[in-house]
Amino acid sequence: MAKEKITTINVQGTAINIVSHKEDDYICLTDMANKFGGDDLIYNWMRNRNTVEFLGIWEQIHNPDFKGVEFDTFKKEAGLNSFRLTPKKWVEATNAIGIQSRAGRYGGGTYAHKDLAFEFGSWLSPEFKMYLIKEFQRLKEDENRRLSLEWNLNRALSKLNYRIHTDAIKETIIPPSITKEQQQVIYANEADVLNIAMFGQTAQQWRKENPGKEGNLRDYSTVEQLLVLANLESMNAEFIRMQLPQDERLRKLNTIAIQQLKSLVGNVNLKKLGDGK
Repeated sequence: MAKEKITTINVQGTAINIVSHKEDDYICLTDMANKFGGDDLIYNWMRNRNTVEFLGIWEQIHNPDFKGVEFDTFKKEAGLNSFRLTPKKWVEATNAIGIQSRAGRYGGGTYAHKDLAFEFGSWLSPEFKMYLIKEFQRLKEDENRRLSLEWNLNRALSKLNYRIHTDAIKETIIPPSITKEQQQVIYANEADVLNIAMFGQTAQQWRKENPGKEGNLRDYSTVEQLLVLANLESMNAEFIRMQLPQDERLRKLNTIAIQQLKSLVGNVNLKKLGDGK
C-alpha cells in the first residue's frame, strides 16, 4: 500500500494538519475547531440536521459499504434536544469513511475528507473557509510542481542512461556488417527487454492497448518507475557487456525492478514475471 503523507498548512495563524493517501486528503477538524474554541464545536456541528444529511449523502456517493439504515435513524433524530452524535459513534454505526479519528500526540484528532472539512469550515466561519481553501489549493499546486520537476528529471535521466544502454548493444551485440534497419530491430528488441522487465509488456503491446494516447508507455510512467527504469538501463548495459543471455538478463532485471519499486512505493503485491496472472 502507498504510504500516507502528513503536511501542515497555516490558516489565519492556525496550523492545520492534512493527511494524504493516494488521491484522498483528510483535514484535521480538531485543528480547525481549536481556533474557535475546541472539540465541542465538532460535536455541535454533527448534531445539526443539515450536517447529518450532508455526511450521509457524501457517504452514499463515495462509500459502497455505507449503512443507510443506521443513517436514516440518525437523520430522523437529528435536531432533537436529546440528539448527540460523535465522530466515533457515526463511524461505528454507519461504517463511514469520510470522518476518521486518529491517535497520537502529534497529528492526532478528528479528520475529515476535504469535502466535509470545507463544509465544517463554512459552519465555523465563511471567511475561515475561504482562507482554508486558498491554502489547501496552494499546497496542492506546490506538490504538483514538485512532482512535475521530479518526473522531468527522471525522464531526462532515463534518456541519458539509455545512451549507455545503446552503446553497450552497439559494442557487444550488433554485428559490424548489417543494415541500419536490422540494427533498429536489435535496438527495439533490447528496449523491450527493459519494457517487459519494468512494465510487463512490449512497446507494441502498449500501443495496441492505448490507441488514443500519444507518445510511448514511458511518457505515462510514474516518477518511481522512471527512476527504476534509469537504473535498469545502466544494469542491463553491464549485463550485455558481461555477455549474459537475454532471458537471464530479463529475469535479473525484473527481480531488480520489483525490489526497487517495493522500496520506493511499498507495494507488496508486485509479482515476478510468470507468477500468476
